[in-house]
Amino acid sequence: MLHWLQKNCLRPNLGYRLKGKQALRQIVAQSTTVSLVLGSGGARGLAHIGVIQWLTENGYNIRSIAGSSMGALVGGIYATSKLEVYAEWVLALERIQVVRLLDPTFSRAGLFKGERIMGVLRELIGDFAIEDLPVSFTAVATDLESGEEVWLREGKLFDAIRASIATPLIFTPFECSGRKLLDGGLVNPVPIAPTLNDTTEFTIAVNLGGPVELRPSPPPSAPIPDGNAYRQRIRAFIESLHLSGAPAPPAHGMLNIALASMEAMQNTIARLKLAAYSPDVTVEIPRNACGFHEFWRAEELIALGRERTAQAFAATGH
Repeated sequence: MLHWLQKNCLRPNLGYRLKGKQALRQIVAQSTTVSLVLGSGGARGLAHIGVIQWLTENGYNIRSIAGSSMGALVGGIYATSKLEVYAEWVLALERIQVVRLLDPTFSRAGLFKGERIMGVLRELIGDFAIEDLPVSFTAVATDLESGEEVWLREGKLFDAIRASIATPLIFTPFECSGRKLLDGGLVNPVPIAPTLNDTTEFTIAVNLGGPVELRPSPPPSAPIPDGNAYRQRIRAFIESLHLSGAPAPPAHGMLNIALASMEAMQNTIARLKLAAYSPDVTVEIPRNACGFHEFWRAEELIALGRERTAQAFAATGH
């Protein structure tokens, strides 16, 4: 394609005055349609915002999105053309505001119902039917009973997202069409398969379980006020999680062990999926970029997504 452009579009007698490789890459990008695969990984999924920003700013045309968990959330919101609205909102989140989005349940199926965060997002973004979106979209979930991978491609967008983010122990399963659904990352943390029949020119996958890197510790955040029993319960949950790259004493509670075990399993599955399907470009986000729950670190995670996308494209020559 580059050779054709050089031969037919960049000759001086055609009036083009584009300079150097940067201009050539911009023309190629503007003509390139993309299938985007957004992986699971808790708050690290905020890096997906930076990935999408870099792609759109560099002229890539995202025609199809498949996502698991936070990948489904960010990808689905992008498909509504309201990603910048969500980005502004999440950039303003502080630690206490994240806590207030959690709604404890007395069910034994999970700690939180997830209804409050879905209600906030519906109010912020609006409710959409997946089949009416201008971008092809697939949210991946897991059937609790059969263990099957479920592709959600129609129906209410935020119902599909709620099913895809139903992390075991954290959120209760989501019931849809008689099935109890859990987080899609359990069976397919980097869901490339839903994009295989796309007619786009490139497949770009974002893996949130990339190799561990030595990273600076985040600045200390303000403590969560004591308040009532509800606040105390959620504070204990938040402060029990030590999944970031910051030094922390060993934690061996049941929840920590369960989350660490799920992450180890998902990282293994992701490596196998990436090896089997070989996307054109893979963006790797270090798995210790932040803790599972650290949604108040949006600014640095979005910047990280942009940075790693630029590096991945430079490394592959696209």
